[in-house]
Amino acid sequence: MTIRLENKLPPTPVAVKFRADLEELQRRLSAIPAQLADSPWAPGKWTRKQVVGHLLDSAANNRQRFVRASLDGVYAGPKYSQDLWVAAHGYADQSWEDLLQWWKVEHQILAAVVDRIAEDRLEAACTVGDNAPVTLQFLIEDYVEHQQWHLRQIDGKGPEGRQ
Repeated sequence: MTIRLENKLPPTPVAVKFRADLEELQRRLSAIPAQLADSPWAPGKWTRKQVVGHLLDSAANNRQRFVRASLDGVYAGPKYSQDLWVAAHGYADQSWEDLLQWWKVEHQILAAVVDRIAEDRLEAACTVGDNAPVTLQFLIEDYVEHQQWHLRQIDGKGPEGRQ
């Protein structure tokens, strides 16, 4: 097993795609006008600020999962209460510019973590809550899909998603 603490090995193809996907997400997220930030993406749903906040919460939770699975070769941990996390952080009261900056920084950190995951650790078994185990690679790829799903909600370029 190789841990890339100093990142002397090149990133895996999974890491390269992850970083490219995040760059595209950031570009699309930055294009959302600030005047829409306080508006719900659909009637009775979170505001765009709250959706971005939820994406920050997802990043924080997944960073723990990615790091633990890459270091320990396995991960088992809890789900989190999305609505309560969004409320606890008060994302609706934050500035749009701050939320976008936090998203950028959080994802720079997350990309650095994924860059350092050794190829053999991508097969690490990960169990979130009472869900069936999946591989770390699945968690990484599903993370991007989750970000894309919510971005389609708030930028108007896709179907309603899950909240």
